[in-house]
Amino acid sequence: MIITIITDNINSWFIPFGEILQKELQKKGHIVYYVTDKSEIKKGEVCFILSCSKIIEEEYLKLNKHNIVVHASDLPAGKGFSPLQWQILEGKNEIILTLFEAVKKVDAGPFYIKRKLLIESTDLLYESRKKMGNLIVNMCIEYIEQGENIKPIKQIGEESFYRKRKREDDEIDINKTIKEQFNHFRIADNEKFPLYFEYLGEKYILKIYKESADD
Repeated sequence: MIITIITDNINSWFIPFGEILQKELQKKGHIVYYVTDKSEIKKGEVCFILSCSKIIEEEYLKLNKHNIVVHASDLPAGKGFSPLQWQILEGKNEIILTLFEAVKKVDAGPFYIKRKLLIESTDLLYESRKKMGNLIVNMCIEYIEQGENIKPIKQIGEESFYRKRKREDDEIDINKTIKEQFNHFRIADNEKFPLYFEYLGEKYILKIYKESADD
């Protein structure tokens, strides 16, 4: 089987997991390309569209029989941007991942697999992403192994949308306790979008790590 995996940001947190997926599928005898631009998508059976921020037009979707996305919400609820972070901010530690067929309308295609992501109340963003990345890899392998035996299921239910996060969303309220805002700390991207607060005309950057962190 000819398979393409695309992640359209070379600095994405998902790249190491995409590489794992590529190697695991190659071990199973598939020809697998891992690309970062839609112009590099190969003609084949499956294209996995993972951690992409840009829309892939229909002309590129037509190159493969199936175009598969994994989204971190129980679709049709939670369409849109940064669903993992928004749901952690809401206090959720059980998050459904949906593997579905990409169509012209964003996050609207029929789904094949749904799996539960379990995270701890103490997990920081890199830990939650590590668990999610591994689950995405497993779901994609499961999809390939199921082959034509796996049937698409139409999305049913009330849809909802998460908006794109803004830099202002990373501001901490200095009048609230750390405990009150701990879920906000848990979704902080220390490198790209660290938390901050403003006080007496100055802006201060906050980064959070575990003392026990080993990666």
